[in-house]
Amino acid sequence: MSMQQIRDESDFDQLPHNIPVSATIADIEEKKGFIDYFRFAIEVKTKGGGKYLIYRRYREFFNLHQILEARYFPENPEKPGPNTCILPSLPGKVYIGNKQEIAESRIPELNTYMKRLLALPTWFLLDEALRMFFYQTDQDSEHQPRALRRLRPPTRKVKTVKPPKMDLFSSPRAEAMFDFRGNGKAELNLKRGEVIFLLRRVNADWLEGTVNNQTGIFPESFVKIIKPLPESDSEGEGGGYTYSCLRCFLLTPSGVDTRDVCVQEDLTIQPTYYDLLARMRNVFKVDDIALNYRDSEGDLIRILDDEDIQLMIKESRGQQGDIKRPVNQFPWELHVTMASDLSVYNTEA
Repeated sequence: MSMQQIRDESDFDQLPHNIPVSATIADIEEKKGFIDYFRFAIEVKTKGGGKYLIYRRYREFFNLHQILEARYFPENPEKPGPNTCILPSLPGKVYIGNKQEIAESRIPELNTYMKRLLALPTWFLLDEALRMFFYQTDQDSEHQPRALRRLRPPTRKVKTVKPPKMDLFSSPRAEAMFDFRGNGKAELNLKRGEVIFLLRRVNADWLEGTVNNQTGIFPESFVKIIKPLPESDSEGEGGGYTYSCLRCFLLTPSGVDTRDVCVQEDLTIQPTYYDLLARMRNVFKVDDIALNYRDSEGDLIRILDDEDIQLMIKESRGQQGDIKRPVNQFPWELHVTMASDLSVYNTEA
């Protein structure tokens, strides 16, 4: 069936089962790296009854909205054509303020935006950009969800079985302080007041345990620890994040300010130019700066784009044997200068 026929009939039944029909922000999560930011954990439900989590930044909402406006927003809003529709308004950009507070304040508006977006005519739901935005990527599916504190689990009766008296006093255990609805078979459903027997720590935020003859993982923030896991079990595999160290220098007429910046990225990660620029502005609290690296002859080379980042990393790998660094330190270093200061460069032929 053609797009025109679907548009004319507005037949919801003609849509594929994997079309998203509702989306709700479950929580916000801070992502630490070359630039720190918050992203929204979004629970998506499909026409076929499927449910999954995706993770999106505000700028991804903004980019989607710009694409949809270019495709469908009518030149004359009072007279929309057959291939146009009035889009819901997206909350505007905010340049100043606490990032977490900004992200929190956007949740109701973004929830309303997604609700109205997915309520547009059925033919609109087939738009490729819209479907890709709500598509669960491999990165989304592999991400370990955290508290998901904004999900409201449905009320349901759970038959609680009292554990044997001996187990109650000898086993590591926790008490559920809030209801929690697991997202998939790997996660437990908890009801307030239940006692969970702890098996291991998954990472800094999640535990694995058993309750009502079911075994799964759950967020630690939903429970009160009665008896903690042994120290050896708490520090098992997957129990935390790996941090890397980036050495950077701010060169000014008054001297050199050296910093070691901790980032939550693997040593093999190649950052973007704009992420590095934003991070250095935040580290040194200066806006009008330029990024540089030193070549094999010791001269400063200004970085202007992602290709220059590639050159910097490639050259630094060639010099790895000459410089001893800690195992968790990036093999390249950043030299930050004032954007207007050209005196730091070797201009001799």
